[in-house]
Amino acid sequence: MIGLIVTGHGHFASGLTEALNVIAGPADHYYAVDFNLCDSTDLLAEKLEQAMDNLAADCESVLVLSDLAGGSPFKLSVELGYPRGYEVVAGTNLGMLVEINMVRQFMDDVHMLAKQAVTVGKDQVQAFEFKQPVAMDEDEEDFSDGI
Repeated sequence: MIGLIVTGHGHFASGLTEALNVIAGPADHYYAVDFNLCDSTDLLAEKLEQAMDNLAADCESVLVLSDLAGGSPFKLSVELGYPRGYEVVAGTNLGMLVEINMVRQFMDDVHMLAKQAVTVGKDQVQAFEFKQPVAMDEDEEDFSDGI
């Protein structure tokens, strides 16, 4: 199984994790690592390294999902994870997390999982676009199911 770490500034990781738990239930082989306002980068590195070490015992590899490319959680994840062969993806959103958490059970290639995370993350970003309803004939039934 591929382990999963979510990290980011403030309560980004724990907030996304709470939302994931509401949608899909608690995840196995998963850690949320917050970079709190009072944390130093050394403390963040310790927390990330501990999560990586804990996952290494049971997981073939690890995917780290972070909030911002270039931020401390991202940079430290790359510094600590790249030498281990781990993948790090920035720009995480809830849609990405939900799908990647589900499909990682069936994948063994962390590099392909990282590529899928990027694709899914991009696809999840969209604006609502109102479309004028199509007029229906009197004998047709409306089977629309909302948005």
